[in-house]
Amino acid sequence: MRNDNKKSVIVGIFVLIGIAILVAGIMTMGGQQKKFVKSISLNAVFDDVAGLQVGNNVWFSGVKIGTVRRVNFYGDSQVEIIMNVEEKVREFIRKDSKATIGSDGLIGNKIIVIYGGTTQAPSVENGDRLQAEMPLDTDRMMETLQENNLNLVTITENLKVLTSKIAEGQGIVGTVMTDSLLGENFKNTLKNLEIASVNSNKMIAEMNKFAQNLNQEGNLFNDLAKDKELYKTLQESVNELQATATNANKMTSDLSKVTEKLNEQDNTLGMMLNDPEFADRLKQTLIYADSSAMNLNKGLEALEYTWPFRRGFKRMERANEDN
Repeated sequence: MRNDNKKSVIVGIFVLIGIAILVAGIMTMGGQQKKFVKSISLNAVFDDVAGLQVGNNVWFSGVKIGTVRRVNFYGDSQVEIIMNVEEKVREFIRKDSKATIGSDGLIGNKIIVIYGGTTQAPSVENGDRLQAEMPLDTDRMMETLQENNLNLVTITENLKVLTSKIAEGQGIVGTVMTDSLLGENFKNTLKNLEIASVNSNKMIAEMNKFAQNLNQEGNLFNDLAKDKELYKTLQESVNELQATATNANKMTSDLSKVTEKLNEQDNTLGMMLNDPEFADRLKQTLIYADSSAMNLNKGLEALEYTWPFRRGFKRMERANEDN
């Protein structure tokens, strides 16, 4: 009888220990799955969940805040993720926050990562839908990496061919690197460039000296730049020169008009210069006038010996002698 009681006690103890372990496991799993924590429901719609399963964790700012409760098909080919999130972190998650799918380590389980959001937006409420951000596709990344590797191989082969041609002296670069005469010419060119640079520096220095001399007091350019009276006088002289030039232009215009008149035959001078017939007539008139004047002089000389005028001429001669 005692043995039976002892066995019953031992069995009871093991049963109690098993029940305690079971309760502890349930409590532990429930704590990890946030089963006994007051929570709210949030959701997001993805084109591809990349193997995300029910029970995977939900993270926010590096802290686990909930789990994936359901994975449902949505629309034609999308997937809706429904998450249980602790109610105490609701005030930190904004309505404009985003949800994306990440990994718990390099090869760990898939997780939901909630991030972003601005303080201007209100906090989320139960049943709100977050904007889904598609994660980087690992397969596409590998395809891109493979393509880049192929491109790198092609670049390496081309570089190998290029270096071979350079070593053989082909092309401009190869010729420069293998032709000693061309290399010497290149050195001379660099030397000439260096000399030209030195000369340019000297010229710049001389120009600086020239500019400094221009800025010295007593220099004409310095006086023109700083002496207001001299500037005023120079400006007046320029104005006078401008007026003189204007008058000269006007006089030239008037002379041009006079010249045009002289080239025409509707005036006396124009006729004298341009009408040959009138010029001949004028010439004959002058000849006749000269001949008349000579005849007049001869007539006056003859009057001196005529009887009526002889006494008057003698009286004039005596008056001239007295003077």
